[in-house]
Amino acid sequence: MQTILLIDDDDALQDTIAVMLDQEGFRVLSALDGKSGCEKALTLRPDLLIVDLRLPGMSGVDICKQVRAAQVHTPILVLSAIGEEVDKVLLLEIGADDYVTKPFGRRELLARIRALLRRSSPDTHAVLRFADVEVDLERRTVLKASHEVRLTPHEYNLLVYFLQNPDKALTRDMILNSVWGYDTFPNTRTVDAHVVKLRQKLEPDPNVPRHFATVHGVGYRFIP
Repeated sequence: MQTILLIDDDDALQDTIAVMLDQEGFRVLSALDGKSGCEKALTLRPDLLIVDLRLPGMSGVDICKQVRAAQVHTPILVLSAIGEEVDKVLLLEIGADDYVTKPFGRRELLARIRALLRRSSPDTHAVLRFADVEVDLERRTVLKASHEVRLTPHEYNLLVYFLQNPDKALTRDMILNSVWGYDTFPNTRTVDAHVVKLRQKLEPDPNVPRHFATVHGVGYRFIP
């Protein structure tokens, strides 16, 4: 389970983001001020930092500087208020990896978080396997019984999402948010159609799926 440290002095926003991330399968740590947030970032070494620019005790800019000065390479996502001057070049220079402006949508925030985690993950170059299927994450290729299987980009992204969340009951909304992201608005039938395609291409018997199982009333579960 990946850990995200949220540093923000807004209690309501913290609770909202924490609930959302918990629903997506992340472990969430929090800090309400810059100093304690920076200490947690340096000692607990989470997988991702979400840092507000304006914080009591120590600014988000100073947190980024101290974390990078300590040779900690955790990806940092900066939160900025609407209308706040954000210099993208400055953020990159102080060590931030991306930023999002408040107010932001659930899908936008999740898409940016997942993009940063993918880029920093040591598993980026891994080969994932189940049954007679191999998925090369670096080359974005899929082999079944040593023969290449052609997948559309969304079919491939859905497959990887399943592989990275084995044995979990995944709702259609969770899948939509994680695979399709915030900038498109498909409906839940889109998920069903893509699962059917994965079954046809990768299951031994698409009519009796072993790996892409339906969880009635919920969504789907990937069984390796």
